[in-house]
Amino acid sequence: MPRLAELSNAVTRGRLPERAIEATGLALDRPELTVLMALHMADKPLRIGEIAERMQVVGPHVTRQVQALERRGLVGRLSDPEDRRASLIEPTPEGARAANRYATYLIGWFSEAIGGWSDQDRGDLGRLLGRLVDDVTAHMARLDKGTDSTP
Repeated sequence: MPRLAELSNAVTRGRLPERAIEATGLALDRPELTVLMALHMADKPLRIGEIAERMQVVGPHVTRQVQALERRGLVGRLSDPEDRRASLIEPTPEGARAANRYATYLIGWFSEAIGGWSDQDRGDLGRLLGRLVDDVTAHMARLDKGTDSTP
């Protein structure tokens, strides 16, 4: 855990997020970009509540960010076919391009950071990160269901 915290702190306190945001070509703030990336990674339109859940924030915070992104033409609303009172939010083509530029910058930066690693080490990292995500996600699902017996 200390090493994960150290990695998280190094990335968030450095200039990486700001430079990645600059790479979008838009003057976005972090919360706006986080909403845009949540939609981008979902690869489907989401309700405000679903975006908030993915970001681990409250709905009104997301509503403000979505409204700002909507005014800028980066996201749009669709009618929810399951509930006519609700809207689904999706990136516009311009919003999708901005999210792609952000992701491409980050991928390039991390690829450069581990560029001196062997193919084996890079492959191991990808495999182990995938395994970690899968196992933690499954364990969290059991915790959410109340079936986790871990103290």
